[in-house]
Amino acid sequence: MTSPGGAASGEAAARRGPLAGVRVVELAGIGPSPFAAMLLADLGADVIRIDRPGENALPVPLPPELDLLRRGRPSVSLDLKHPDGLATALALVERSDVLVEGYRPGVAERLGLGPDECLGRNPRLVYGRMTGWGQDGPLAQVAGHDIGYVAITGALHAIGRAGGPPQVPVNLVGDFGGGALYLVVGVLAALLEARTSGRGQVVDAAIVDGTAHLSTLVVGLASAGLWSDQRGTNLLDTGAPFYDVYETSDGGFMAVGPLEPAFYAELLRLLEIADAAPDRLDPRQWPALRTLLADTFRARTRDDWTILFEGTDACVEPVLSYAEAPTHPHLAARGTYVEQHGIVQPAPAPRFSRTPARLGTAPSTPGADTRTALPAWGIEDVDALLASGAAAEPAPAP
Repeated sequence: MTSPGGAASGEAAARRGPLAGVRVVELAGIGPSPFAAMLLADLGADVIRIDRPGENALPVPLPPELDLLRRGRPSVSLDLKHPDGLATALALVERSDVLVEGYRPGVAERLGLGPDECLGRNPRLVYGRMTGWGQDGPLAQVAGHDIGYVAITGALHAIGRAGGPPQVPVNLVGDFGGGALYLVVGVLAALLEARTSGRGQVVDAAIVDGTAHLSTLVVGLASAGLWSDQRGTNLLDTGAPFYDVYETSDGGFMAVGPLEPAFYAELLRLLEIADAAPDRLDPRQWPALRTLLADTFRARTRDDWTILFEGTDACVEPVLSYAEAPTHPHLAARGTYVEQHGIVQPAPAPRFSRTPARLGTAPSTPGADTRTALPAWGIEDVDALLASGAAAEPAPAP
């Protein structure tokens, strides 16, 4: 995890990001596990992705070169059912600090790449496991996706308007929030502990666990009687008219969220409705207040309101699409979105003052780097691996 070389190597590491010198083996999967590997690579880790020959697990026909979750690391193609392919994968594990896998429980073990085999080869290894249900429990072996994971945790039930069905929050809450980010937190915590103990361990990151953990505030409010199980009736779920979205005259929307009294007063002042607005502290007046706000916002365009509220403390912002977001002046000034390799994409986050994270290589085609990445990790017999079928390269373009 650390490299010799004094000040010069330290300066080089700083240029590569805070995880420079950390080596990660990624067993290719979909959704949260490649997002976690991408984040580690964004932060400077040296990640090598092992794809399996001919495998395309994505449920949509996304070309690999446009799959942003593949960015920042090379791809090698190994047949893990071939003895030499498995041996090569284990050799990479011996050279790594972290392994990330997103298989169903038991699959890695059947391949010969389970925790016992890998930690036996490399006792300092942090073995990161990403699943929806977790490594044990009644549903551990059952197929699933984000929508089901967030459903059983209570999070999905809480999202939606009063009287309506639960609304699916894309797959940000489960796959990436409760899944990938918790896997990365767990991996980094285990890496830090291994520096003291000299011993690695298994990190069992389950989307159901992470999503439940994200809900800690709401669960606490409910326990105190301050959150109703009826969606769309609470302070932060569109129940309060001063925390909602409102349509504009051109079909756009404005997000309104002035929770604090001073910010709410600024909202009323800018909307010029302070004299007409009912008491917001009286929930019985909320329907009337919602109607007043809706009628007011519907009178002008989204751009008009954006100009009016820009730079104020009224906590009102335009609802932008993913296509529009990169052009927002604040995000543009911060470089929140960047264009690299011909693709506009989110920049690495968070920010670091001394060891900034940077985008690495473009998304790789499965196996495109087999011949170059394996030698960089100390695997020298690549020609023999290719000849035996243990490793593969992409087929030549027709």
